[in-house]
Amino acid sequence: MARIKNIELPGEKHTNIGLTAIYGIGRNLANTICDDAKVNRQKKIKDLTDDEIQALRKEVDKYVVEGDLRRESQMNIKNKMEINCYQGIRHKKGLPVRGQRTNRNAHTRKGRGKIVANKKKVGK
Repeated sequence: MARIKNIELPGEKHTNIGLTAIYGIGRNLANTICDDAKVNRQKKIKDLTDDEIQALRKEVDKYVVEGDLRRESQMNIKNKMEINCYQGIRHKKGLPVRGQRTNRNAHTRKGRGKIVANKKKVGK
């Protein structure tokens, strides 16, 4: 099993797909990393040699991934919340940040409906 940035890469997958298990590496970046490291994209991770794994590690180290990237995004969000910009306010309130509607959707951010006291249905 190959281990890059403390992540176990899935051995049964092709190299370019397996690299996407690392946070911050998508398909496009994985292809670029494979090309720069001169590793065949279609080769399974379990079949990689130690030299190829070392080359992949060197290439991945050039990019901000995993813990550093997570920390950076969290710091960006905290900064927005501190300066009270529009997006920061939306983060504080737990509402969608990027302009989505909230009157009939957004349950992933807002949670399911909250029960309001003393509300009864009026009917016959």
